Amino acid sequence: MSAEYDQDLVAWSREQGQLLRMGRFAQLDIAHLAEEIEDLGKRERRALVSRLAVLLGHLLKWRYQPDYPYRKSWRATINTQRRAVAKLLDENPSLRGQVDLLIAEAYPDALDLAVAETPFEYEHFPVICPWTIEQILTAYWPDAEAAPSC
Repeated sequence: MSAEYDQDLVAWSREQGQLLRMGRFAQLDIAHLAEEIEDLGKRERRALVSRLAVLLGHLLKWRYQPDYPYRKSWRATINTQRRAVAKLLDENPSLRGQVDLLIAEAYPDALDLAVAETPFEYEHFPVICPWTIEQILTAYWPDAEAAPSC
C-alpha cells in the first residue's frame, strides 16, 4: 500500500476502494477499513443530532420570542431542518428508534443556540425538550399560548 491511513485519509480511502473493486482483498487495510465503516454510522448519528439541535433551537426561539421581527428566517430554518432530519431518517431507518434519545442529546445544544440568539438566559427555557417527536418532526408551530410554561 502506498497511501498511509494516518497521513492522507483521502488518498488511503481512494486506494482502498480501488483494491476492493479489483478484488485484491489481501492488500486491504482491514483494521482501518472496519474502523471507517463503523465511523460512517457514527457520522450519520452525529449529523442527525446536529440537525435536531438547530431545529429545536429555532423552535425555542419561535416559541419564546414571538415578537421578533425576523421570524421569517427562523421559519425557513425550521422547515429546512425538518426536511434534512426526515431525509436522514429515511436514509438511516435504524435511527428512528433512537429519535427520543437523540432529541434529549441535542436539546442542550438547542438551549445554547436559543440563549446565544435571544435576550433570554437558560432559566427562561424548559430544562427538557417540551415537544413530542411528532411535533418536532411535523408542521407543528409552537405558539406562546400553547407551549408549556417554564
